[in-house]
Amino acid sequence: MGYLANLFLKPSATGKADLDHEMSSFFLILGLALMGLAFFFNTPAEIWAGSVVILTSPANLITDYFALANVGATLMNAGFMTLTSLVLVRVHQVKITGAIVAAIFTVAGFSFFGKNIYNSIPIILGVMLYARIVRLPFNRFMLQALFGTALGPLSSEITFNLGLPLLPGLVLGLAAGILAGLVLPPLSTHFLRFHQGFSLYNIGFTAGIVGMFFLAILQGFGIEVTTVAIVSSGNDLVLAVILCTLFIWMLLLGLSKNHWRLTGYRQLLDQPGKLASDFITISGAPLTLINMAFLGLLATGYVLAVGGDLNGPVIGGIFTVVGFGAFGKHIKNVWPILAGVFLGNLFSFNDLSATPSLLAALFGTTLAPIAGYYGPLYGIIAGMLHMAMVSNISYLHAGMNLYNNGFTGGFIAAALVPLFDAFKQALSDRKEN
Repeated sequence: MGYLANLFLKPSATGKADLDHEMSSFFLILGLALMGLAFFFNTPAEIWAGSVVILTSPANLITDYFALANVGATLMNAGFMTLTSLVLVRVHQVKITGAIVAAIFTVAGFSFFGKNIYNSIPIILGVMLYARIVRLPFNRFMLQALFGTALGPLSSEITFNLGLPLLPGLVLGLAAGILAGLVLPPLSTHFLRFHQGFSLYNIGFTAGIVGMFFLAILQGFGIEVTTVAIVSSGNDLVLAVILCTLFIWMLLLGLSKNHWRLTGYRQLLDQPGKLASDFITISGAPLTLINMAFLGLLATGYVLAVGGDLNGPVIGGIFTVVGFGAFGKHIKNVWPILAGVFLGNLFSFNDLSATPSLLAALFGTTLAPIAGYYGPLYGIIAGMLHMAMVSNISYLHAGMNLYNNGFTGGFIAAALVPLFDAFKQALSDRKEN
């Protein structure tokens, strides 16, 4: 306990907790709260049995741990992964920026449907290996390590779903994960130029490319990998209460730190959100927390308003929206994307309340910078196109990239941004003439 207190809660030399320690305390409480809530839903024996199921599942999209195991085991997994991410950040002395906040929340969110400690470790080890090869400190690649766990199902699929004996499965699964982590840092830097920072889930796009190559290799050996659709329902009321309590707590915490005012929030809303927009640096931690809370309430409200289920993947989507409230998203650039996905569903006669439609809306907010930079109408168009494309692209990586919407968003941004630039330039030229 003394070590943990020193690691997370030790005050600065001035006697006041600095930003890193304040945010570390926040994530420490969040992780412990998720783990504690597990016992509200299930017994220790049920949680243990469910945790074993989670750790030994293929975990590719969409595997809702609520349905695969149980609610308690899922919350335990999410809490444990939150704390693991926090320990990794603190041990390697990484400054807690908006990007790190987004990364930890994303890891926590996807721990409801795809990530676990077994399939995440190889990716992180691969990034560590890359850092050693290029002779740079690992803490410079922390974002790639945390976000890169999107490829966790690659290790799980090879280990547990190819019919291999356990030892060869473990060796091959770990090796594949390490190799995937090894190539992520240089590729993610390169692909950022592909969409010019207008898709916030840059690692998601990179992971989609890597997953696509691994799938091609597996198929070359005659191995078929397919997506799944394991989702739960029936826990909406209690999960809505938990989520709203979390976001109201964040709102009150931010307001208390900001002297119970929203001073400066309008300036935050004027940010387009294009990568890299660190709202903690731009507007401060209190306003960032307020922004994250508003986004959480908006995302949860959208799901409930269209009659959707608060299952594992949907909660993962909500957590990711909230996390990126520190790194590019706010209610002004998010709502046009939500509206666009909503309209896209209406025009295509899709079920608005179906989990894939909800995930497209929540994770489609990766395109929020388009709305922030070009305007709401352009964001609505991007959201509509995202809805049309996202359901037709997952076969490229067969669900081994958990960030399928990030993969899709990269293509959407790369296609739309030059078109929008040309259109706006033509309008500007016409006005001048």
